[in-house]
Parts: sequence; C-alpha cells; structure tokens
Amino acid sequence: MRYAICFTPTPSDPLTLVAANWLGRNVYSGEIVEPPRIRGLGIHEVAFHTALPRRYGFHAVLKAPFRLADPTSEPALLRDLMRYAGTLTPFELPPLEIAKLGNVFGLVPSYPSTALNYLAAALVQEFDRFRAPLSEAEIDCSDPDGLSAPQFTNLHRWGCAHVMDEFRFQMLLTGPVGPADMSRMEQVLHDFFGPVLAEPVAVTNVALMMEEGSGGPFRVHSLHPMGKVSARKIA
Repeated sequence: MRYAICFTPTPSDPLTLVAANWLGRNVYSGEIVEPPRIRGLGIHEVAFHTALPRRYGFHAVLKAPFRLADPTSEPALLRDLMRYAGTLTPFELPPLEIAKLGNVFGLVPSYPSTALNYLAAALVQEFDRFRAPLSEAEIDCSDPDGLSAPQFTNLHRWGCAHVMDEFRFQMLLTGPVGPADMSRMEQVLHDFFGPVLAEPVAVTNVALMMEEGSGGPFRVHSLHPMGKVSARKIA
C-alpha cells in the first residue's frame, strides 16, 4: 500500500465534478462514473485515453506516492499531516489551463505560483521521514537513464525526480495521445473543461491519497484543512 500527499479540489467543487465525469471515476468515493458523450470523440476513445489518469484520480502530486517506512504508521502520518496543515496559509492558484505535457494533456496554472512551489517543497521535506527507501524496481520504473543530473539527485534524495526546482504542478487528464489525435483531443478538452476554468483555484486543503491494494486505484483518504481553526471560522 502506498500514500501520496496531493492537491485536489473539494468534493463539491465544480472542477471535481467535471473531472470525475471526464475520467469516469470519483477520486473521493472511488465510484465509477458513466463516461460522457462527447461530440467528436467516441465513448470508447474517452475510456481508452483516460485509463491512466482514471487509476490515479484527479489530483496534482505534491509528495509522490511512497510506502511507509518502519516504524512509522498511518495514524502517525495522519496526525502529523493534520497538525502541519494547520500551520499553512491558504492561497489561490491562478486559473488553470489545458496544456500539452509531452504526449499527454493536463491542467496547469496559467502562470507560476510561488506559494504553490513553496508548499510542494515543504511537504516533500517535512514528510520524508515517513517514506520508505525506493526499491531497485521502483528506481528502474523512474527511467533513471533519462533523467537530468538534478532529477537523478532528487530521485535518490527524495524518492521522486520531479521535486524542488524540478517540480511542476499538473493534473493529468489523459494518457499518451498519438500525433494524429492531438488536435482533436485538445479541442475536446477545451470545450469540456472550459466552463470551470475561468476562476482562480482555492488551495485550502491538502489531501492524503491512498492506493487500494498493490497497483490498485488511488482515492482520497482524507482532506486536511490549511490554517488555524480559528482563522478558518473567521474566513
């Protein structure tokens, strides 16, 4: 079983609901959602192109999936994450936009966010004590030969290549898309997600996500509100 610390909007956020409809699975309940009928894209094409992000659920990774180190435990992780989240200040992300990320599509901020980068780096460092060392198989899966020198260093120091200066916030919407389908998929995504991408995104919680079994889908285990309780009540 693995855990990850992530950002995902609240259960009732319109973006959460639209993403669940697109991916075919609700990241909170784990329930399967009927695939949408989209003009210009067949229902089986949607299911095929969303298979990879459907397993991981709608989220952006802040601390990559990890197995718990001995002698840590889930209750200790929950306690410390709840405590630490209370020390963080909520903030807003710039509006998200559809982006090509190599041969996949995802949502990224329309411009950089210093607060976001700080949050990701802080969580990676603060909770590294809960992370078991990577196995040789896990290192091989990260394609170490294809990493830059900073990414390779990150992989061995923090268990993930894409942290610190290499961190990029992204909420994946597809798996690999072939060149012939790129333009069509991009237009479909703009049409489907456009209505919920106009406003800034509130970052008021961090989510602990949990893998169901070994290699199973991820779902939200718990949301941890940022900021002191008194401040949240006033807000």
